[in-house]
Amino acid sequence: MSTPSGPPSGPLRGRRLRLTRLAIVGLLLLPVVEIVVIVAVGNAIGGWPTFLVLVGTSLLGAWLIRREGGRAWRALEQAVRSGRMPAREIADGIVVLVGGALLLLPGFVTDVVGLVLVLPFVRPVARNLLAAVISRRLVAQAGRFGGPTVTGTPGQAPRSRADEVVEGEIIDED
Repeated sequence: MSTPSGPPSGPLRGRRLRLTRLAIVGLLLLPVVEIVVIVAVGNAIGGWPTFLVLVGTSLLGAWLIRREGGRAWRALEQAVRSGRMPAREIADGIVVLVGGALLLLPGFVTDVVGLVLVLPFVRPVARNLLAAVISRRLVAQAGRFGGPTVTGTPGQAPRSRADEVVEGEIIDED
């Protein structure tokens, strides 16, 4: 187990190292895959049409970022104005930003992934995946750095100290 002041050790460190290696390999392979796909499309439809499709998808990406990003921003503002936590809107904004950035990159593979992320009806799936990744990391961090102590008896739902009620009073100085 790791200590709060030191680097992670054991299985957590090995998993991070594997994920880092996987990310590096993916980043190195992506341009190769993109070039292979561009050449294949170029052989199928010709050089100029391939170039025009690539430019068109970049323009589409810029337009979609502007349109869907604007919608996500307005939803975020509305959530803040209504006084509720804008978690869904923030996640939508992240997904739109990543999808639009992928559309702006030259290549067909990144265009397909970017288009899928930007489409409004696919966004809830991406949002749920993002939430799962973030919550998993937060739970791991809380456990690593001494998060709330969980208590309870077998057969009952765990209870943390964060659930305790502290009485107080609010003084409004208006």
